[in-house]
Amino acid sequence: MPAAHRSILVKVPPDRLMAVITDFAAYPRFLPEMEEATVVRQDGDVWVVKFAVRVVRRLEYTLRLERLTPTRLRWSLVEGMFKANNGGWDLTPVADGAQTQAEYDIALEIGMFVPGSVLKTLVESSLPATLEAFRREAEARG
Repeated sequence: MPAAHRSILVKVPPDRLMAVITDFAAYPRFLPEMEEATVVRQDGDVWVVKFAVRVVRRLEYTLRLERLTPTRLRWSLVEGMFKANNGGWDLTPVADGAQTQAEYDIALEIGMFVPGSVLKTLVESSLPATLEAFRREAEARG
């Protein structure tokens, strides 16, 4: 299963970045490959969200996302085009809490044949762009 782990410094406190991360309905506005993000159900800090992304072709999937602490969110696959889609965010306050060191990890397994090298390239090349989009959005919201 291709996996990736990346880190980025975001110039907002962790709670502001977490607010962007959990604003699923806004994803299509700032993530270019995201076509849809619909919250199917929410129960406190647990969301079930249906996503549709365009990566070569349209991929639809539903994730269960849980905010375990104010600075940690994990997700797992409910259904969709993947055999597995697991990952999460870990946010660490830096600069006396004014900034956030954001750690993002993801592990994917596609439910159809895709050469491993292609999938690895998609995970590894799109991840930095995704993190940068979250950084820009969080800093723009201030």
